[in-house]
Amino acid sequence: MVVVMDKYMTRIADKVIAERLEAKGAILIEGPKWCGKTTTGKHLAKSVIEMDRPEMTNQYKQMAELNPSVLLTGEVPHMIDEWQIAPNLWNAVRYEVDQRDEFGQFILTGSSVPASLDSSAHTGTGRIGRIKMRPMSLFESKDSSGSVSLASLFKGENISGIDSHDIKSIAYLICRGGWPKAIGTTEKVALRQAFDYYDAIVNDDINRVDGEKKDRERTARLLKSYARNVSQQASLESIREDVVVNDIESFSQATLYSYIDSLKKIFVIEDSPAWNPNLRSKTAIRTTDTRYFVDPSIASAALGLGPNDLINDLNTMGLIFENLCIRDLRVYADSLDGQIYHYRDKSGLECDAVIHLRNGDYGLIEIKLGGDKLIEEGAKSLLKLSDKIDTTKMKKPSFLMILCGVAPFAYQRKDGVFVVPIGCLKD
Repeated sequence: MVVVMDKYMTRIADKVIAERLEAKGAILIEGPKWCGKTTTGKHLAKSVIEMDRPEMTNQYKQMAELNPSVLLTGEVPHMIDEWQIAPNLWNAVRYEVDQRDEFGQFILTGSSVPASLDSSAHTGTGRIGRIKMRPMSLFESKDSSGSVSLASLFKGENISGIDSHDIKSIAYLICRGGWPKAIGTTEKVALRQAFDYYDAIVNDDINRVDGEKKDRERTARLLKSYARNVSQQASLESIREDVVVNDIESFSQATLYSYIDSLKKIFVIEDSPAWNPNLRSKTAIRTTDTRYFVDPSIASAALGLGPNDLINDLNTMGLIFENLCIRDLRVYADSLDGQIYHYRDKSGLECDAVIHLRNGDYGLIEIKLGGDKLIEEGAKSLLKLSDKIDTTKMKKPSFLMILCGVAPFAYQRKDGVFVVPIGCLKD
């Protein structure tokens, strides 16, 4: 089937996917439901098979068992949407890539990771490149001017930008999230998307990974606890205890881990690992992950909060705003071949985000909702961490940045620290 797309919203992943297709026989686009994987895949594909078509799913699954090569026939790049419905297609694609010995043959998309592939399944290393897609960043949804790019910061270029977002609009963007179906609609319709997504997780999606029925109320309590601990280094044990407080039944560690694992496999949770730099003096670095959702709207929906609720609770808003910034930074980092980490040591010194590129360049980022006092605190923290890094063993930071929700301008302070509103940032 030839794909014709109109009114396509350009995604940063487009470039990443196109580049990977030029270097791999197949690529796998993974990510949460509703984030735009299928739409983006169709935009780049020349032919498509949709495994989740109700009238065809059973036939496709049977064909995948009997003669999978039939499903791999089509003009390239050939897309197989929701491939995990027939997991043995993985080996079939890998084998076909080897036989054809050409790049750009297949695009696989999936909104969940199969519980387990057959023991004979090949890893796909060298044949299948993996790309994670997330909900839309503010630049993709046209809520950021894009006047400041991360690439320019790494290059040491001058920056400038003007931003008009106020606390009310930031609160709305948090609760709306980056779901493509929420973009360009009325506020009421847009805000409904996140709650519908949350309901789908609780009622159905969490059960799709391994076929084991998860308790709805327990899932809801877990998501709520995770949301209360968003942007913090809460241990999984403390989250378990939080759930148990409101749980009439026992909630063992093993049960918690199975729920968490399922939420990760459907790309709802995406924690940030710790950064471990070379320091001038020995300091114990805390290694607990920082807790994040793939989109901040999941946190607000889990807590039952709307924009006005966030404005009336700026502490909670600040934590969920950090999740929004991390989502955007991850999207932008992907295009720069980078990863996002966090830093915290035993002295309490923190850095909300470290964007580390494959070539060893890195930038240190503090995230603040806004206000001169918080910006000043953020700058002080960044400068202190920068001074602790042993630059005889690793590069010095490419930049220090305070990423703000509400700030009128993007500029560089006299101490060298950049102040950038999230409404100005792009990749």
